[in-house]
Amino acid sequence: MHDEEARVPPAVRLVRDFVNTYEPQVDEEALTAPERLRDWFADRGLVPADARLRPADLALAITVREGLRSVLLGHAGHRADPAALADLDRALAAVPVRMTFADRGPRLAAAGGGALGSALAQILDAVRRCAEEQTWTRLKVCDRDTCRWAYYDASRNQARRWCSMAGCGNYVKMRRASAARKRRTGAASGQDPAGVDTTP
Repeated sequence: MHDEEARVPPAVRLVRDFVNTYEPQVDEEALTAPERLRDWFADRGLVPADARLRPADLALAITVREGLRSVLLGHAGHRADPAALADLDRALAAVPVRMTFADRGPRLAAAGGGALGSALAQILDAVRRCAEEQTWTRLKVCDRDTCRWAYYDASRNQARRWCSMAGCGNYVKMRRASAARKRRTGAASGQDPAGVDTTP
């Protein structure tokens, strides 16, 4: 495992990977059918491999996922989408959970809701663990508005803004530098940044 990935706590990794089942930059959806959702959950031990999920379960899971993405957008210093947060709250109201002290000690567990309820309860418990371990606000989405890939900010001052400095970070910096050059060129030629002649 890559050194950076090895530093990502397990609870963070579960939430991050769930959010990243959709990649906005290329419009790539991993959860295209209830069976794909079941397989994703089963691969992580959240449901049995023969669990049955319905289209309504898939829609609910995607609502939770996109609501979490909006929360992580807030962690990155942006305004979270109020509609996505409201949808998240409504979706979570359909996922009954309870506190249990069996097995691994205090944790959230499903209080009904079948396979989907069980899987989402474990994702919510991962959020709880992140908050408890003080890693929750380090889980962010990329600052590049066309990307929004979730990542873990392991930097000392929590100032990381991009999923990848080599990729999105360089792209954003190059775009800003280009815009700054255009502004300087416009000022030197007597034009404002919009190209309007400002010479007296």
